[in-house]
Amino acid sequence: MIETDEIASTPLHDLSWWQQSPAERDAAFASLRRDRPRMFVPLGPAKEGSRPKGFWALTTYEDILEVSRRPEDFSSGIGGTQIFDQPAELQEYRGSIIDMDNPEHARLRKIVSRGFTARNLSGLRDEIEETVSEILDEMSETGECDFVEEFASLLPLRIIDNLLGIPREHEKFILEATNTILGASDSEYIEDQSARGIGKAVTAASEALIALLNDLAEDRIANPQDDLITKLVAADDENLTPQEMAKFFILLVGAGNETTRNVISHGLHVLTQHPEQRDLWLSDYEEYATTAIEEMLRWATPVIHFRRTVTRDGVMLGDLELFEGDKVVMWYTSANRDETIFDDPEKFDITRDPNPHVAFGGAGAHFCLGAHLARLELDVAFRMLFERYPDIRAVGEPVRLRSNFLNGIKHLRAEYTVAPR
Repeated sequence: MIETDEIASTPLHDLSWWQQSPAERDAAFASLRRDRPRMFVPLGPAKEGSRPKGFWALTTYEDILEVSRRPEDFSSGIGGTQIFDQPAELQEYRGSIIDMDNPEHARLRKIVSRGFTARNLSGLRDEIEETVSEILDEMSETGECDFVEEFASLLPLRIIDNLLGIPREHEKFILEATNTILGASDSEYIEDQSARGIGKAVTAASEALIALLNDLAEDRIANPQDDLITKLVAADDENLTPQEMAKFFILLVGAGNETTRNVISHGLHVLTQHPEQRDLWLSDYEEYATTAIEEMLRWATPVIHFRRTVTRDGVMLGDLELFEGDKVVMWYTSANRDETIFDDPEKFDITRDPNPHVAFGGAGAHFCLGAHLARLELDVAFRMLFERYPDIRAVGEPVRLRSNFLNGIKHLRAEYTVAPR
């Protein structure tokens, strides 16, 4: 039985609640951390004699790290990692390592890790610099642009495509398909916001991406090249099947494209809001780069939440007893502003150190594989952006994605001075 005083009045699953300003949402999470850090959010009436429908909202840093470290008690594979159980047809397209438990998770992660070792990524800096330079050359010379469309969204996607060996001709299609899948709750990307309309659009986009990657994987098996697809499907060791490669790609373009692009967009916006922090960083870019990037990651928290499902009766989280099938949702956006961990968490401070944020997930088996790549991209992106356009700034408020999963920015107007060539 769940006590009445444990039931939340904050509808964290309701997209309309997420239309509040970030400051209002942060204040609500601060209240939950203080008064009801483990709060049950009901999702409809319960059947008599059965456990109530809903989830436990975990809002503290300590709880989120604890759950992340106990995959034997808190499963990623039972029903997936979204608040609502995904339909079987969507699990077919999105069931990559993020929605798996061991031993399947361990097997796939071992294979996928080949492409994300520190050694492999250390040689990417030159390629990332070339890509950033190329995108800067393509930016509007009028001195203003939609920063998301002309810079932030292109960089991580182009890096991933280059890493995998995907021809440039597919870039526009992949970007549009990614927006459809991860921006499904926003009418800009899917006009028909009915459950059927969203399901149809996401399925079509997923099938098209899978078809593309299946073709590329089959080609690399027959004709190996020096790219990540070949490393994953045609190495001497155990490999991904073309179908597993296709599913992993959908995860990769989400985790590696959407998240990094949103940190870049949030980064420009918050640096514009806090010019003293921007000026400090520009006074010595290398001196402050590491801590500035970590603070942008904490501030943006591009992935707002993930869910786990309790695997057995009698699981304890602090003094809370949980039962098999109970859902717990880890609100990373709250953990990254937990006052017990971060001094003055509502302050944007590029010198913050230490900064043990959970923008890449908590510790444990599901910590983000692409963390090193994301940090490298952010470092190169802001260094070269400021070198080319030292006065670039956001103008007005960002147009935010309608989502309670991604802290996305769809559009952000920027202005900058174009030097004569």
